[in-house]
Amino acid sequence: MFINFTLHQLQIFLTVVRNKSVSKAARDLYMTQPAVSIQLKNFQAQFDIPLTEIIGRRLYVTSFGMEVATVAEEILQKASSIEHRLLAFKGLMTGKLKLASVSTGKYIMPYFITGFVNDHSAIELSLEVDHRDRVLKCLENNEVDMALVSVLPEGIDVEEELLMPNHLYLVGPKLYQMQQPIPAQQVGDLQAIYREKGSGTRMVLEKYMSEVNLSPRVKLELTSTEAVKQAVIAGLGVSVLSVFSMHFELLQGDIKILPVAGFPLKSDWRLIWLKNKTLTPVAKAYLDYVRSEKQAIIQQHFSWLSEIGLEQELDKT
Repeated sequence: MFINFTLHQLQIFLTVVRNKSVSKAARDLYMTQPAVSIQLKNFQAQFDIPLTEIIGRRLYVTSFGMEVATVAEEILQKASSIEHRLLAFKGLMTGKLKLASVSTGKYIMPYFITGFVNDHSAIELSLEVDHRDRVLKCLENNEVDMALVSVLPEGIDVEEELLMPNHLYLVGPKLYQMQQPIPAQQVGDLQAIYREKGSGTRMVLEKYMSEVNLSPRVKLELTSTEAVKQAVIAGLGVSVLSVFSMHFELLQGDIKILPVAGFPLKSDWRLIWLKNKTLTPVAKAYLDYVRSEKQAIIQQHFSWLSEIGLEQELDKT
């Protein structure tokens, strides 16, 4: 029996196995569902034993199929290794850079990645943007090289590289009426829209409220910064947000900063990695890049802060 499969067929089959669905595999592979079905059928035709079976309109992977999937993953890893060795032989930096970022970090993280990736086109980049708890779990399980956070985690020994300040402001819709300035003691009386518990923004705000002996009056709790912004714009209440998440809304006047004693609340964006972790050559090169280029990145991509009178946001780096 002669088996003649392609690496592409192996990748398709492995993706089907992981998703247990042809349609979901097609989505992940950016292929049409019929194209995936044809390749899966051609791959199956090389074996006398079924790799998958359909029961009740659901796809199941057979025991033999799982064994083939294990071998397929090994083959694809070896093939990737060959490609990396070839690129390294040509003098190109190769490997995979695995990063994670808390959700609000999506407003700044791309700017600290783009130049490095453009300079090293052979590098594979994986960036997971998720809630803080998930990001820290990935870091703790050593699933990523580094993570971007604004509040250092407790119970995990890490090293850090500070990137830039992350200042949080109390904001409201453009027609919000208020006394100026708002005394700190009245912040607890405002109908506030909060991020979910555990988010870095929520943690910084709760620390402030504790320091001034206030109890928050939570009107609405949302799980994303984008949802919070839209709720504020719609007039559902006020909220505390990172200035970097409000670039266009501030410039367009959809959101306005409310003057409050004790604000802005201050934290810092930082890259963290497990203490005593041996960074891969790619991760070490990325850290060197960030250290040498962060000032230029800040000046190039965040000068818009001066347009709204917040130059002080860039003072500490």
